[in-house]
Amino acid sequence: MAPRPTHTKFIFVTGGVVSSIGKGITAASTAAILEARGLRVTLLKMDPYLNVDPGTMSPFQHGEVFVTDDGAETDLDLGHYERFTTATMARLNSVSSGQIYETVINRERHGEYLGATVQVIPHITDEVKARILKAAEGFDICLVEVGGTVGDIEGLPFLEAIRQMRLEYGAENTAYIHVTYVPFIKTADELKTKPTQHSVNAMREIGIQPDIIVCRSEKPMPPEVKRKISLFCSIPPENVIAAVDAQSVYELPLAFKDEGLDQRLCDQLGIWAREARLADWKRIVEGVKIVDPEVTINVVGKYVDLKESYKSLCEALLHGGIANRVRVRLHFIEAEDLEGDADCDAILYGASGILVPGGFGSRGTEGKIRAIEYARTHNVPFLGICLGLQLATVEFARNVCGMTDANSTEFNPESRHAVVDLLPEQRGVTDKGATMRLGAFQCVLTPDSLAASLYSSAEISERHRHRYEVNNEFIGPLIEKGLIVSGLYTGERAKQAAALPDGRKGLIEIIELPGHPFFIACQFHPEYKSRPRAPHPVFRGFIQAAAAFRQSRKV
Repeated sequence: MAPRPTHTKFIFVTGGVVSSIGKGITAASTAAILEARGLRVTLLKMDPYLNVDPGTMSPFQHGEVFVTDDGAETDLDLGHYERFTTATMARLNSVSSGQIYETVINRERHGEYLGATVQVIPHITDEVKARILKAAEGFDICLVEVGGTVGDIEGLPFLEAIRQMRLEYGAENTAYIHVTYVPFIKTADELKTKPTQHSVNAMREIGIQPDIIVCRSEKPMPPEVKRKISLFCSIPPENVIAAVDAQSVYELPLAFKDEGLDQRLCDQLGIWAREARLADWKRIVEGVKIVDPEVTINVVGKYVDLKESYKSLCEALLHGGIANRVRVRLHFIEAEDLEGDADCDAILYGASGILVPGGFGSRGTEGKIRAIEYARTHNVPFLGICLGLQLATVEFARNVCGMTDANSTEFNPESRHAVVDLLPEQRGVTDKGATMRLGAFQCVLTPDSLAASLYSSAEISERHRHRYEVNNEFIGPLIEKGLIVSGLYTGERAKQAAALPDGRKGLIEIIELPGHPFFIACQFHPEYKSRPRAPHPVFRGFIQAAAAFRQSRKV
């Protein structure tokens, strides 16, 4: 039992009873209150699936893919981590079983194990521990969330690795939080603790005794329920933490503080730190609870049956509402419902703003184009993101510039007016994983543009996740008709793009329309960088415009 040379304390978050129980929010909220005590905090998500990353997964299966500055496609929980803390996630903050096994097998193929039989223990578990230690470097606290539910066969190597870390680093440097569900049985009119007992027993069979149990429930948890869980799960009653369903996830740091979670952790880990300063979280919760005025945003997408597909987007719109002191109500519209002989006016009328988010594949694209046309011609505030920018370009080319067959080669490779196309570097790509334009790229803003006024800056950095680009060869007629290119990426990859009519050379990042209350579209994903304590400028401006539009209709 060699290792101990680390000053970082480790908190491991596991889950039981059911999936999607809120481990990510629990980890993020715990990190938030520890950071509020002045500690340097980071987080790590360990996903048991064998995919190397979620980049090739359907949003219906996995929800949103969150992208980091360094171009990692990760689990949506990393979005929670960034929104709840000041930490910036990176590739090393996301680990999957696929990554671990790929690394170990590659080492074996290169003869790095000196003829040993490669096994789950120690080779896989050692690699897991190495990833945890790498992510923890330079921080006081590293929270490690283990995805899935206790009992899942795929997650066993991760649980074994964190079990070993208690042996190697001691109880004074490690803490286990187990998140469970305490169901309310209506016919019995009581909360039931048996699922939690079974879940903790499953953890014990693996060799892990939880130090703290966070109990998700619909109803408040009476003291006798806490005492029962304490008795059967062998932990002090004060280490049973209630997590009752709340109106907003941003209430959870305050709720955990009231339950004493941060103090329990500090006591166990021997941490001396100031009291948590949570005034900013109180302001956020007050902002979330605003009822009036209210704006309605029509989100025209293709994954609307699973709201987790647009998690960061929904949160960024909420942040825009907090910044403007208005309530944001989201109305999700299936893009296909706007196609054919659909009455767009009947479907879209009444909204204070229209947003077309990113997506892949041809389904619903014509419906999105009709929504963009409606926003443009009816002066409804509009925001397009990623595919939303590409389709806004297509719509303008078709309906303003007379290029009736304008399209993206993603949807019509034979279009004579391919206003959206692949760069040469993408045309020979056959591997789908991690081959798009991913991560942070610089963008130069046009002076006196709407984009420049929103950002109050001449240059910005935003995160991307796309393969197709606006084709500069067709942009001249659109600019002549009034389209403004207000943001350009001018870096290395831009050398493949044709110059704009004004001589600028770069990939188009932002477009906007003059004379419109608010019409802007961006090739990047601004939602990835929005935080409740620092709402993104684009969403702040969009909701401000939506509120003004709503007010003008009332007058």
